[in-house]
Amino acid sequence: MKDTLTRPSARLARRRRLTDTLLAVLVPVAASSLALAGLTTWVGTGRAGSPARIRVTEGRVLLPGNGSSETAAFFRITNEGGSADRLVGVTSPRAPGGVGLARHRMGSGATAYRAPVESVEIPAGGSLTMSPYGVDLTVAAPAGEWRAGDLVSFTLEFGRSGRVTLPAVVVRPGTVTF
Repeated sequence: MKDTLTRPSARLARRRRLTDTLLAVLVPVAASSLALAGLTTWVGTGRAGSPARIRVTEGRVLLPGNGSSETAAFFRITNEGGSADRLVGVTSPRAPGGVGLARHRMGSGATAYRAPVESVEIPAGGSLTMSPYGVDLTVAAPAGEWRAGDLVSFTLEFGRSGRVTLPAVVVRPGTVTF
């Protein structure tokens, strides 16, 4: 009689151990399969492990007006690579007062101002179009030296991709759409 009572509990214990073992194996197998599927997709897009590939175009700098020497410059930056990069600095030999990265911010009421930023991320496969409504460059231009149509050389420095030097055309405010 004792055997008939212990047999079902022994079967139940074995079944419980088998279920626990299967669950312990199933979780890592499912997680590995999901990770493998993600990596396969990443590799399939051709970006796995590729470095940032920065392309800078559409350089424009606004003609300073009203006797001011401060103006703004704008570029389109595209990262065609598989790794993010950061724009960390900008210089120009024709801007002796310096060039700084800035972001347009709204203040209380209808006021707006530029806030300096240290760097700007360019995501993998993404782009940044500078404008007066977002990120731009604050340029201390030499008073009265630039004319519409002039080319001003800028060197943009990226954290991973190094330096890119290209010209920006001087344009009159209001003649550019963003």
